[in-house]
Amino acid sequence: MSDQGARIIAIARRWIGTPYVHQSARRGAGSDCLGLVRGVWRELFDAEPEAVPAYSLDWSETQAEERLWHASLRHLISKPLELEAMGDVLLFRMRQGCVAKHLGLQAETGQQGSFIHAYARHGVVESPLSRPWQRRIVARFEFPEETT
Repeated sequence: MSDQGARIIAIARRWIGTPYVHQSARRGAGSDCLGLVRGVWRELFDAEPEAVPAYSLDWSETQAEERLWHASLRHLISKPLELEAMGDVLLFRMRQGCVAKHLGLQAETGQQGSFIHAYARHGVVESPLSRPWQRRIVARFEFPEETT
């Protein structure tokens, strides 16, 4: 386990219990899945990775654009799906044929794998990385060591 991975998960676990609020990124006040990753980024690097435009609940579905995937590629380091590590950013496709638009942070690896994410009607939670969740992962990223 890397020091950075442990730090990322320590930060993310402080967000657990934050209510789900679409487009929000404030620990304790409200967050969606992107907001959680943005909040961890802010704590690591003291700034937002980029300005995030307003987005609807069905964002990028009508255009079939992988906006979240492309934004992840701009700021994070892509890695093979099978190389799991604590602190990885996981990108999920929630339904076959739809754009990938859910994010989580890998908290534990192996048989007891888990991830932290903001989930509608549940808020920020740590969930088992069960087979149904694993099947939905389409990309895996790691945070950079520093930003430029």
